[in-house]
Amino acid sequence: MTSAESICYTLINSSSITDEPTNETNLKNEIEHGDVRTKTDALKKVILMTLNGEKLQGLLMTIIKYLLPSDDHTIKKLLLIFWEIWPKTDNEGKLRPEMILVCDAYRKDLQHPNEFIRGSTLRFLCKLRQPELIEPLMPAIRSCLEHRHSYVRRNAVLAIYTIYRKFDQLIPDAPELIHEFLEGEKDASCKRNAFMMLIHADQERALDYLSTCIDQVNTFNDILQLVIVELVYKVCHANPNERARFIRCIYNLLQSSSQAVRYEAAGTLVTLSNAPTAVRAAAQCYIELIVKEADNNVKLIVLDRLVELKNHPLHEKVLQELVMDILRALSSPDLEVRRKTLDLALDLVSSRNVEDLVKFLEKEVTKSSNVQGHDNTDKYRQLLVKTMHACTVKFPDTAALVIPVLMEFLGDSEELAAADVLVFVREAVHRHEQHKPLILDKLLEVFPSIRTVKILRGVLWILGEYCEGTTRILRFVTEVRKSVGELPMVETELKLAAGEEVEKEEETEKTEKSSSSRRVTEMGTYVTQSAFSVANTKSGNKSQKNRPPLRQFFMDGDFSLAGALSTSLTKQALRFLLTCPDPRKQNSFIAESMLILSSVMHLGRSNLPKKPISDDEIDRLTVCLKVLADRNETMAEIFTSKCRGSLSHLLEIRAAEESVQRRVAERTKTALTAVQPDDPINFAQLLAKAESGSLEDQFELSLSAAVGTLNQKKEARDPTASKLNKVTQLTGFSDPVYAEAYVHINQYDIVLDVLIVNQTSDTLQNCTVELATLGDLKLVEKPSPLTLAPHDFANIKASVKVASTENGIIFGNIVYDVTGAVSDRNCVVLNDIHIDIMDYIQPATCSDAEFRQMWAEFEWENKVTVNTNMSDLVNFLHHILKSTNMKCLTPEKALGGESGFLAANLFAKSIFGESALANVSIEKPLGKPPGTPVAGHIRIRAKSQGMALSLGDKINLSQKKTKK
Repeated sequence: MTSAESICYTLINSSSITDEPTNETNLKNEIEHGDVRTKTDALKKVILMTLNGEKLQGLLMTIIKYLLPSDDHTIKKLLLIFWEIWPKTDNEGKLRPEMILVCDAYRKDLQHPNEFIRGSTLRFLCKLRQPELIEPLMPAIRSCLEHRHSYVRRNAVLAIYTIYRKFDQLIPDAPELIHEFLEGEKDASCKRNAFMMLIHADQERALDYLSTCIDQVNTFNDILQLVIVELVYKVCHANPNERARFIRCIYNLLQSSSQAVRYEAAGTLVTLSNAPTAVRAAAQCYIELIVKEADNNVKLIVLDRLVELKNHPLHEKVLQELVMDILRALSSPDLEVRRKTLDLALDLVSSRNVEDLVKFLEKEVTKSSNVQGHDNTDKYRQLLVKTMHACTVKFPDTAALVIPVLMEFLGDSEELAAADVLVFVREAVHRHEQHKPLILDKLLEVFPSIRTVKILRGVLWILGEYCEGTTRILRFVTEVRKSVGELPMVETELKLAAGEEVEKEEETEKTEKSSSSRRVTEMGTYVTQSAFSVANTKSGNKSQKNRPPLRQFFMDGDFSLAGALSTSLTKQALRFLLTCPDPRKQNSFIAESMLILSSVMHLGRSNLPKKPISDDEIDRLTVCLKVLADRNETMAEIFTSKCRGSLSHLLEIRAAEESVQRRVAERTKTALTAVQPDDPINFAQLLAKAESGSLEDQFELSLSAAVGTLNQKKEARDPTASKLNKVTQLTGFSDPVYAEAYVHINQYDIVLDVLIVNQTSDTLQNCTVELATLGDLKLVEKPSPLTLAPHDFANIKASVKVASTENGIIFGNIVYDVTGAVSDRNCVVLNDIHIDIMDYIQPATCSDAEFRQMWAEFEWENKVTVNTNMSDLVNFLHHILKSTNMKCLTPEKALGGESGFLAANLFAKSIFGESALANVSIEKPLGKPPGTPVAGHIRIRAKSQGMALSLGDKINLSQKKTKK
């Protein structure tokens, strides 16, 4: 029997086999004399024993005599399985004579009044490969096409199709027969099966039938409509002249009630026609699917199809008109759907509809502000802010519409959206001079409502840098003074604490003084408390409610605001000196600024706040007080001009990167649409139909085959790449069995192609490669045993499943028996195969805010000490990037210069969606010769421990390779 004939259709779990010894005689007695249940159990045992290779030829006539005539449905089901697995031919390949009796029994079953028996018998006939058995049954099979029940007719069509495909001589008129059946059939499933057969057996008849009912396509069942779409796709790709004939049919199927049919029809329509009308109809169909479908996975898949349409240069203009329709997908609560929708809308927006887009986003912002308690609301608002920010960068004229809406976020208690608004405001106030008064006035308006330290610090810096003119400067200082509260702060807080203490004493009718109170401990001794310690121990709920926001932050110990406040006040004071000529007002302004700063410093050094002020902040306050006291022109220039220049330089770098990305995208689009003079011409005569139905250039195929690049992957065409580079030697050359493995990694799978060579003069029996894994690897299939002749070789393949991104190890041994030997099995231990993590890591990008957020969230950190012989900082960074497949997020311009240190952030993602962060901090040691190696650390952070450790091991290994 050939390999093609030994196909097994049925797999049965044999765990139910009893341990009781069962022989042929017992089974024969149970089948002959047992009741229905006993016969059923006996037949099950026969089936399982046959599957396990037992030869039970003596039971054949017993089964035919006692079980085949049975009317029990369970026995009939089991008999279908039995005849499928039972060998129907003898050793010479001739049909057994007993099968004639079986054939007669199934002819009766095909005429049985029960429709289930008829249908199941027809399905069984699809699995037979002996035309001698099928030929006597053909009249009965034909008659089943006219049965009253659709179950029988449906399976009859399948049986005829299978028989026609395998043995067309038994029913040469099958296409004509099925075509007549199809014209008179009413049941949807039967029509679908018949139409499928015509598509594969006689496509012309299928097209003729479709032509007769093309106007009634909308009334068909969805399963038949899907088959029609498949037929039109194949026909139109094979013969483009047929497109005009059937494209109207695809248009009609876009209105189908089935979502699956509409999706397939839209995809087919786009491939058949590039006309704007067809693209618009398909895009609108996709949009309706996104809005109406409840499954988020379906929404994401359809959004990907819209992105593919957008990437086509001819279709992009059509989709630009549908931007507002695409935004309807934001009704989905899923964050990933919303993110992909906003990205798509942002890519498609043009100057004609950007105003409508911004107004729609404003409404979404308002709606999201009213939704509370949802986990993704804050992240969704952050996405809206980023999209509006990108709109203003792309179309500066929309800034006037966006700014007032986004400013409201600064008073938000959540930092996600407010931080993005802050970045936008900083960029807008610097780039858009015409909108600067509006932005500053709005910032001063929302300043008292800000309740987040990080946001308040950024707003202080922006106001201190860009507030100009006497009026606006005075207004800024007034707002700061209100937010700081009554000065000096220490005395005010002491009075407040003392006043509250008196109230408490009066309520408890005690006579202690407010400045110090005497308390009794558990031991009976007296304890004296000062106002400072009282302020620290009191809850202060009432005072906290009455304190201004800036003072409350200081009392909570958030003195990071002190640096921003001191810098802002210093800048404003120096600018006030230039705009106000009156010396008295100048001195008054300077004095008030110095009073605020000194009061903050005094408060930080006292015991009143929850946390004392840091030395860095004290130094910053001291420097600013010194600058205000001296009023040096050099320091004034640094504060008023140099700081803004640094920001301008940063924004220029980012703008340059964005322009480079836009130029690359435009160049790609131009390359897709433009036709160069030396481009090859495709002749229709040289195009042949491929198996998939597409057209392939025979000239290109023959040329590729000639140069040896046919069937090669892109990376394999690299002349420096070689398959031998991934071969791992598993055993030594002197071992009785030599083995080596080629490790092929394909996304989530690892395929080991192991070569085994018998280096002895003996025949090795049951030679087996036993493998085991360490890490998140799982062995999918075990290699089967082999028999190796002397000095013979063989190839064995094993598949390993990868579950996560971390270094894995595959280990094992080879065991075998020697012919004629009486000793135990021989064993050869294999070398370990190390799976490289770099095959699963790809460079990726993220924003600075996202990097900082992930850096704070990821719990696993691996700190690697730099140990290399490289002396150049930038070269070492590029070496790390090449070794780890990570991308440097720090701009290239920020890494230049002759500085003695370098700091850069790296980012990468695995194919499993895991993120990996790294921070490189290296320096040239001071006082050492020029060729001294760099020193420093590399910190790696990841969500999983395995990824952090594996990346650290990779970096350590790459550093060792650089050593001489």
